[in-house]
Amino acid sequence: MKKDELLKLLWNNYTLMTPSAKHIHQIFEEKGEQVLNDHIALRTFNDPRVNIQVIAKPFIELGYVEKGEYKFKEKKLLAHHYEHQDDKNAPKIFISELLLEQCSNELQHIVSGVIDQIPNDASTKENLLLQGRLWDISFDDYEILRKESEYASWMYVFGFCANHFTVLVNGLKTLRSLEEVNDFLKSKNFKLNDAGGEIKGTSDQFLQQSSTIADQVPVHFNQDIKNIPSCYYEFARRYPLDDGNLYQGFIAASADKIFESTNVSLVDKILSKNQ
Repeated sequence: MKKDELLKLLWNNYTLMTPSAKHIHQIFEEKGEQVLNDHIALRTFNDPRVNIQVIAKPFIELGYVEKGEYKFKEKKLLAHHYEHQDDKNAPKIFISELLLEQCSNELQHIVSGVIDQIPNDASTKENLLLQGRLWDISFDDYEILRKESEYASWMYVFGFCANHFTVLVNGLKTLRSLEEVNDFLKSKNFKLNDAGGEIKGTSDQFLQQSSTIADQVPVHFNQDIKNIPSCYYEFARRYPLDDGNLYQGFIAASADKIFESTNVSLVDKILSKNQ
């Protein structure tokens, strides 16, 4: 599979769960914008069958190289980001994993059980990233995971897919700042993640980020159907370093707050506040 084909399939699966992202993308294009994608984020567990190295493998085979590592102590996460070595316009890939050994025995047991259900050859296929959830789920286990780790409960429900895509604000012509982007989105009634403020990061850190809250989608749990926050759309404004090139890395403290875009409590709070 070629790079552009894989990225397109990831986008197609993502927009099925995130119709607001497709809508925003269309609105920008109607304004005459060419929407550039800054990065794609994926989540996983650090089980050797599905860890960062497994998820990154198809990207590395397509020309990506690892460029940075990030730690999220409170959320018990590790992340790497990758850039394409030849195509500077290709989106960066940000892959995070939950450090299971730092979690409770109960969480580890549930996660091990779902990974055991993955077909043996699934992790060797480049389309693992496109397969979504490969296991059965129960609402009781979802609630157990959510109380300890929102990240784990999200992975439990949605599995292997893009958690978010990101608009590169630098590439926009009519909306030059992140403040303008946020104001435009709010004028169209999109709800933004306000954890730590609507804008995470500063120009002094060379990166500012904001995001919508995740779309809620119906999820089948055994006999029950519940609306669960799925994926969100992010917006990134990058600033030049002393050498004139745009900063290409990530800020862990900002990314930590961006992760909250799928948090059930935050989504419920923002939606209730705007009713």
